[in-house]
Parts: sequence; C-alpha cells; structure tokens
Amino acid sequence: MTQESQAPPEAGGPASPAAGPAAGGGAPPAGAGPPIPAAGAGAGSGAIEIRGASKSFPHPDGSEVPALSRVNLSVGAGEFITLIGPSGCGKSTLLRLIAGLERATSGSLFLDGRPIEGPGAERGLVFQNPYLFPWLNIHGNVAFGIKARRRWREEKGLVGQYLELVGLGRFGKVFPHHLSGGMAQRASLARALINRPLVLLLDEPLGALDAFTRMNMQDEILRIREEKRVTMIMVTHDVDEAIYLSDRIVVMTAGPGRVETVIPVPFARPRARNIPDFLRLRGKILEILNFAGRLEEPAYQI
Repeated sequence: MTQESQAPPEAGGPASPAAGPAAGGGAPPAGAGPPIPAAGAGAGSGAIEIRGASKSFPHPDGSEVPALSRVNLSVGAGEFITLIGPSGCGKSTLLRLIAGLERATSGSLFLDGRPIEGPGAERGLVFQNPYLFPWLNIHGNVAFGIKARRRWREEKGLVGQYLELVGLGRFGKVFPHHLSGGMAQRASLARALINRPLVLLLDEPLGALDAFTRMNMQDEILRIREEKRVTMIMVTHDVDEAIYLSDRIVVMTAGPGRVETVIPVPFARPRARNIPDFLRLRGKILEILNFAGRLEEPAYQI
C-alpha cells in the first residue's frame, strides 16, 4: 500500500502556503463593486493535516461499525484534492470530519496547525443537493451565512459580488424552484464562498447534473478556485472529473476506508480529456480502484 508523501504537490496547485489564499483573490467581474476580500482574510492559509483519523458509528445491536481506519493525509494551502473510491469507503465521512460536523473516534485533524474541534466559517461545505431554502430568494439564500454570523451590516455588499462571481448576478430575486440544477449549485457555491472560507469541501456537488452541465460546472469550479485560491477537497465517483480538476487524487479502499494511494496529476491546466496521457492515467486509476474495491468474499449471497 502506498503511503502519503509529505512532498509538495507535483502539479497544478500551489506548493506552499505562500501561494495559498493569502496571495489574493483576483479582480471581480465588471460592475461587481469593490474587490472581494481574500478567502479567510487574516485567518490562515488553508492547509489540512489528518493524522491517524478513524471513525466508527454505533450499530443498533450495540457494536461499532468502522467507517474510516487510520487515515493520514496532508493537503497544501490552495491545493485541489479529490477523494475517490468504492461506495461506502468513508469519503463523505472524511469530509464531515474536516468540516467539524463529526468527531473522529481516534486520531487528529488540523487546519493550519490548529485542531479541528467543530464547525467553523473557515470551512465551507457544498453537498450534492443544493439544499437551498425554498422560502428565500437566491439573494436571501446567499446572504444567510453572513446574517447567521451577525455580519450583515458590514458585509451585505458582498452578496451581489458573490452572485456575480458564480454567474447569477441577474437572479438574486428569483426563488430556488425557478432555477435549473446547475444554477442551484452555483447558488450553493456562492452561499458557501461568501463566508470566505480557507477550505471548500465539495461532497459530489455535480453528481446529479447532466453531462454537459457537469462539464460546465467543472470549469466554473476551477475558475473560482483560481480566482480565490481556496483549498478544495472534493468527493467524486467520476475518474475523468477527478483527473480534470485535481492536483492530486486520493484513492481510498473499501470500508473501513483507508488511503490506498495518492496520485499526482502531472498535466498543466486547461486540460484536454482526450490526450493519451489523460487516458493512460484514467486506466491506471480504474485498475487501482478495481483492486481497492474488490471484496475477498461476497458480502451477501442471492
């Protein structure tokens, strides 16, 4: 089993905290007002360290069901990491540990050297379902985070800027049921980003979209990542998506989930999906996944 390397990322993303969110956020779209503050301004760089993290859940019979086992992983500030592996291998559980929504049964998780002990605005989470509030228009949905943090008076001008950032500048007064799936996910991204997180956690946010919308949203996520320099960790079951987006791909074993191997993606962006190197890497990952996901004995019989 290949162990996680402590070396800097080999491709795509920034190799050190100096290249992370503190490096600035880029210019806003025309007419969007003053520049949006850099991600998590003054709060850190967005580096994640996971040391021996395990997680078990209680079973109704009184036993414990292991979801993750001794996961070790380092994510550099501003890096784009994807987690891929068989269903049930604990990918989403690992995201929830980083988000602070779950506590590890054993092991430790750190953000910029500080222990992760609960949720925080410096970590944003986007789900496969946008989970927009149906009684609020899109402006209200995006504004929810800053209102919850009691920063409305100081930061209300950011709402329009983040709607522009995700291409929804004209849709602030529209309600969620009027939006397409891709537009709803854009709103969900804006709602997570308006808190200017250091780390954006993406739990299969494109899984429910059609193929063309999905590819368009992949490019939008890369554009936002490049502009804001946010560390991104994404769960996906799509190998092509992982290669297209990632600096490194973390392949996990069947549950309880462990890190099987970490694969750098050595292609400059923008990436073409049909070049021989892309297809060779795709074949390599599929081969690893077949090994990682194989059960020695059937889990059930028919």
